Formats: sequence, C-alpha cells, structure tokens
Amino acid sequence: MEVADKPKGTPAGTFNGTFGKVDAILQKYGAKKAKLVAILQAVQEEYKYLPEEVMTYLGTKLPVSPATIFGVATFYSQFSLSPKGKYVIKICDGTACHVRGSMPVLNAIHKKLKLENGIFTTPDGLFTVETVSCLGACGLAPVVVINEKVYPQVTADAINTIINTLLSEER
Repeated sequence: MEVADKPKGTPAGTFNGTFGKVDAILQKYGAKKAKLVAILQAVQEEYKYLPEEVMTYLGTKLPVSPATIFGVATFYSQFSLSPKGKYVIKICDGTACHVRGSMPVLNAIHKKLKLENGIFTTPDGLFTVETVSCLGACGLAPVVVINEKVYPQVTADAINTIINTLLSEER
C-alpha cells in the first residue's frame, strides 16, 4: 500500500447497459479462460464493481460458463458484486485493532456517513465502508485504509476529521 494525499484517478462510470467497454477489455486481454481474473479486474476497475449483466455477457464471449464466472467473482474477496464508492474505507477489526478500539471508530464512521441496516455505500456513491479481518499493520492499530492510504492509530474523533477533509475536497 502506498500513502497518498488524494485518491488517484476519477471515479469509474456506472454500467450503462452497453458492452463497448467490455469488448475493449476483451480485445486487450483476449477471450481466453486463462485471462478471466485479469478481465474481471479490468471490468471492476472500469465500473467499480462487477455488474451481473457484464458477467453474463462474458459468459457468451469466453470459453467459460456464466456459472464459473460468478464462482470466480464470488470466491475472490477483491471482487464486488455491488457498486463501491469513490472512497473505500477499510477498517481493520482483527484482534490488535479490536482490542485497541476499532469498533468505536467503525461506529463513528457509520454515524458520520449515516449508514445503517447493513448499508455499506452512501447514497451519493462517495463512500463505501468495509470491515476487514486484517490489514497487516497490527503495530498501527487501530488502522484504517482509504483508497490505499494508511491511517494509523485512528480514533473516533480522528476518523470524523478525515471524512470531513475528504468531503471538503469534494466541494
């Protein structure tokens, strides 16, 4: 992971029902079974998730069944079947982070972004919140990663400041 001042790039577009971009991805990688993961990664980079219609379409273009494509998409945690926000907030709830207060940080995030009842992405598509088992930074606990930027020893107050800073950059 790298530390960055601002997320790289612009948010990817949403799927519009046409497959031109998907065809371009297939042309780049070739319609080969061995390239399935790379193709899915490229599709997700384009749309910020794997639209069901695109996976079904890939099943007609690749020598792989749609069921296999869905199986790969659901097996690997890197893939998402629902849209993610521009800012993906990953909060660790592994043992070290949990003991050092990750749950109050998570609760502060949910309160700040008004996320409840199992909703993980804000209605404006700006933020997605994910709880992960480990970010491999136990010495920095509790740790939060937002679009590859690592925030060490985060508190509930600190996460509110971080989110406010991101929101102000959006204005």
